[in-house]
Amino acid sequence: MDSFQFNKYAGAVLASVLLVYLVNMFGDAAIHPNNPDKIAFPVEVAEEAPAKAAKADAAPEGPSFASLMAAADTGAGAKVSKKCAACHSFAEGGKNKVGPNLFNIVGRDKAAAAGYSYSAALKALGGKWTVEDLNAFLTKPKVFAKGNKMSFPGLKKGKDRANVIKFLSGS
Repeated sequence: MDSFQFNKYAGAVLASVLLVYLVNMFGDAAIHPNNPDKIAFPVEVAEEAPAKAAKADAAPEGPSFASLMAAADTGAGAKVSKKCAACHSFAEGGKNKVGPNLFNIVGRDKAAAAGYSYSAALKALGGKWTVEDLNAFLTKPKVFAKGNKMSFPGLKKGKDRANVIKFLSGS
């Protein structure tokens, strides 16, 4: 493409931009919107946020977690835990990945895997990992320990959580 051809295209683009700008400027000068101080037809909308919050706080439906744990299967837990394997290892003496090694985590001190840098949120929890704590954590990690580093959103199904916890407990 020679310089004359380029000048034609550049001139066409500039002329188009100028035309759009001028039409916009004349349109703004010709039309002055009149915004009233009071809305002529107010629309009342009922607030739904409290209803949603109450629904979220309601007790989960379905079987109790204790009954799910009683029926939990380590084989099924091993399958579900494959979602976790990208960031965690499960073998005894396994090294930490993006997340800590989870071997024998039930009954272990929270934020205590050797060589792993935990978030302040998990360090502040203290205590040992119980089945109930693991259930709450695996439901929604960001809610259980606000500010933790885990990006996984959680396991929705109680049965899956019970199976994973059974797998992690090694029983």
